[in-house]
Amino acid sequence: MWTNLATLVRYRGLIRSLVARELKARYRGSILGFFWSFINPILLLSIYTFVFTEILENRDPDLQPYSLFMFCGLLPWTWFSSSLNEAAGSLISGSNLIRKVLFPAEVLPIVSVLANMVHFFFGLLILAAFFVGLQYRPDWHDLVWFPLVVLVQLVFTTGLALALAALTVHFRDIRDLLSNLLTFWFFATPIIYAYYMPSVQGYRWLFNVNPFFHLSVSYQEILFFRGSFVHGHLKLLLEFGLVSIGVFIAGYWLFDRLRDSFAEAV
Repeated sequence: MWTNLATLVRYRGLIRSLVARELKARYRGSILGFFWSFINPILLLSIYTFVFTEILENRDPDLQPYSLFMFCGLLPWTWFSSSLNEAAGSLISGSNLIRKVLFPAEVLPIVSVLANMVHFFFGLLILAAFFVGLQYRPDWHDLVWFPLVVLVQLVFTTGLALALAALTVHFRDIRDLLSNLLTFWFFATPIIYAYYMPSVQGYRWLFNVNPFFHLSVSYQEILFFRGSFVHGHLKLLLEFGLVSIGVFIAGYWLFDRLRDSFAEAV
């Protein structure tokens, strides 16, 4: 396993090429092309903002402007959920590549994660524009920790993506189960509500077993709740960073164990 993992560095050029191909293929034939990378986050933000400010109005003064609070958690969640959904079927859709003896199969789920990370960065530009428009400034002392949160999410998501891609080859039902699990996971994570709200304290146990909880709260404390991350969730994020490394190693180990069966199963 460690030998195969070490050789991933040699495939960085291949990974870059496949990520670029994935990004181009996603909008091939569309009139607006890459502009959809900016339009999609705006549409998503508009829909959620309308629902939760007009229909289900959130009046918590600590969460205003609510659209910014929600977007700080919604963007990383979109990266996470889209990566897992696409990675789960990446080996099946890339079966023509898997059957090539020298092709590193683990590249395909990794490409799914990285391609969606690029869209996450595009969404951050939209978020930055809203910060400027609403004259809302994050705390720079907290903002320097932002790359660490992104790195932790990248490692954690990649580990899950590798495991799901390997298992889905043999158990096709995982893709359907995953979509329902992610829906539950979304509402069990404080993205459209704050984790400290009295109405959700009775379900606090969900946060304790929810790994994405640490990521969503870290993003919110860095970008929205100014001056609270260093003295708040930083220690828990560092601990979760160690967990994410364990998830990555376990996911790659499972992928490596099942590697020899991929060509026949796809």
